[in-house]
Amino acid sequence: MTAIQEAQERPRGARLPRSARREQLLGAAQEVFVAQGYHSAAMDDIADRAGVSKPVLYQHFPGKLELYLALLDKHCDALVDATRDALSATTDNKQRVAATMEAYFHYVSSESGAFRLVFESDLTNEPAVRERVERASDLSATLVSKVIAEDTDLPEAEAKLLAAGVCGLAQITARYWLSQGRDIPRDEAVRLVASLAWRGLKGFPMHPAPEGQPSAGE
Repeated sequence: MTAIQEAQERPRGARLPRSARREQLLGAAQEVFVAQGYHSAAMDDIADRAGVSKPVLYQHFPGKLELYLALLDKHCDALVDATRDALSATTDNKQRVAATMEAYFHYVSSESGAFRLVFESDLTNEPAVRERVERASDLSATLVSKVIAEDTDLPEAEAKLLAAGVCGLAQITARYWLSQGRDIPRDEAVRLVASLAWRGLKGFPMHPAPEGQPSAGE
């Protein structure tokens, strides 16, 4: 249920537990920021969307920037968690690449459009926003680089560079795919991009796979 639906079903100003109210306000703010961007959005719009008075909104968030940063923290964490889950889902490196691509495509194609707050923000000149986005990108690349370094013995800096390339490829192609109207089915788009990434990565010498497991380069 969206913040709009919750607001319509609950009388204006009805009391909610503080944590539930905060989530409701974040949901309403997300809808407004995704639709209008940071600069065009107003706290009045967010309060109306949530079905609360503006003083109630300010009880939870002292200003528009703090509200935006709270959302950004939430969705940056979601991206890093999705990358971590993708890498831990299997020990097969080819499947890890595909799972990482799928994580980014899934993140970008979510109906909420929350990825726009992270990758297409109109507030990147704000240091606090830039720091959070760069941190999420760096953490995701670090997760990938650890796997590359462990399986290839490449120096840390080289593994990190390759990992940044993998994550950048995932993010840019997922956003391009979405902007083109999803003409290619998502599963096929993921397969194509994962194949491109894996053809590059498998060229680096890999440690022999444990007995009974397929070789990492297969």
